[in-house]
This record gives sequence, C-alpha cells and structure tokens, in this order.
Amino acid sequence: MHTTHVVLVSLLALIFLISGLSKASGNPKGLSGTRDVNVPDQLARFIGAWEALAALALVIGLRATFIQWGALIVLWVTMGGAIYAHFRAEKVKTAVPAFILLTLISIALVTI
Repeated sequence: MHTTHVVLVSLLALIFLISGLSKASGNPKGLSGTRDVNVPDQLARFIGAWEALAALALVIGLRATFIQWGALIVLWVTMGGAIYAHFRAEKVKTAVPAFILLTLISIALVTI
C-alpha cells in the first residue's frame, strides 16, 4: 500500500504544481478556468500559489507525515471550494476535474 500512496501523492503533487504555477504566474490559459466561474484574477493567483506550496509540501511530506496531512487537507478544502464555485456559476460539467482530484486526495488521505 505504501508504494501506491507514494505514486498517488507524487501524481497529485505534479498536477497541483503545474496547475498552481500556471495560475500564480497570471498565464491567461491558467486563469481561464477561474475566469469562467467568476473568480477574480488576484484571488485565482493566490489560490495558484497556495496550490503550488501545497504540492511542494506533499513532496516534503513523503518524509514527514504531519506535513503531508496538512497539505492534503488544504488541497481537499481547495477542491471543495472549486466544486462549489463551479456549481454556483452553473457550470457543473467543468467541476468534474475538481471532483476527480477531490476523490484522489481523499484516497491519499485514507492510505497514509
């Protein structure tokens, strides 16, 4: 089970690092998803930086479990907020990736 957990956490770290950096940099493609659900660019850039920091904490957390717990909880809440924002903007179909990530984060939390 440990190998599965390490692979899952590594995949999540890669996804959130790429996603977070593309939002934090202000890249129009990175911000397009948040613009679609009416999230202000400054908030989206903050969320992107938060995701990138959490991704780095996931990697560091492979050696320190309590850091990994915190990072996974932060990302779980972030994806919950993303799903809420998509539903509020009545763009339910675009919430699917956030739901998949939320599910993967939940699995990672259970397999620690």
